[in-house]
Amino acid sequence: MSFPGASERSVQVRGPAAPQRVWEDYAQFANWSRWSPQIRGVATDRPRITAGAVGQVLGPAGLRVDFRILDVDEAARRWTWRVGLGAVGMTMRHSVIGIPGGTLTGLLIGGPGPAIHAYAPVARLALRRLVSAPGSGGGSPRGRPPRPRPR
Repeated sequence: MSFPGASERSVQVRGPAAPQRVWEDYAQFANWSRWSPQIRGVATDRPRITAGAVGQVLGPAGLRVDFRILDVDEAARRWTWRVGLGAVGMTMRHSVIGIPGGTLTGLLIGGPGPAIHAYAPVARLALRRLVSAPGSGGGSPRGRPPRPRPR
């Protein structure tokens, strides 16, 4: 997948977690803050990623980043979304692939070069936590128990 007029960067991380567990942690918005340290929550009206879903990712210091899910292929464990803060936007294509001993998760980021350069290390850290084995610190931010889902 290429993004016309934009820079691209690929991030891949391998880990021992089962691919179905990794996919479910992606697919359920309520799980995102458990493995992605920069996410405090997600404001959306849907429990799972679905094409057309919109909302905001809630970050540190009150940061709110708008998003739209562009496509989801549950069977192939792939999904694409567009995120933006003001005039800066990025498109991200995620994949979850079962490999011997665990999961390979991939991320292709398209957007302005400086934004990609700043985000890629943060994404790599989050993906490492996503594919880590249960009980290894990956399933809960900073070793805390998971936050209850807002109702």
